[in-house]
Amino acid sequence: MLVQSYLFFNGRCEEAINFYRKALGAEVKMMMRFKENPEPMTEGCGPGGAAIPGDNIMHACFRIGESEVMASDGMGTGQPEFKGFSLSLTAASDAEANRLFNALADGGKVEMPIMKTFYASSFGMVVDRFGVSWMVIKPLPMP
Repeated sequence: MLVQSYLFFNGRCEEAINFYRKALGAEVKMMMRFKENPEPMTEGCGPGGAAIPGDNIMHACFRIGESEVMASDGMGTGQPEFKGFSLSLTAASDAEANRLFNALADGGKVEMPIMKTFYASSFGMVVDRFGVSWMVIKPLPMP
């Protein structure tokens, strides 16, 4: 069984993916726009019966390290809300943890500055400019 994250960006999906490419080295595996859908769209299937802009991202998949994340503009409008979860990045070194944390914090909000804890040589929490919550960690070796 595989569990994957699927993020809905309400019109900012392509911008978010480009940000993750720059900040995290994300690699786009697949991206399809609504206008590229091989099946005819039901007219007015957007929120409140609104048409979906053809350039919006219908489905995308990108790789960050060893993990794949799926994303879409979805059919919502307004500001996306990502509540009740965080994506966690495990860094290979403290320098990498700091680099990743600072890249995600650009235009975002630091919830907990990156620091040494009893369980990690580096740990911090940040909400990026798209509202996605991230935890960045360089764990201490297990005894």
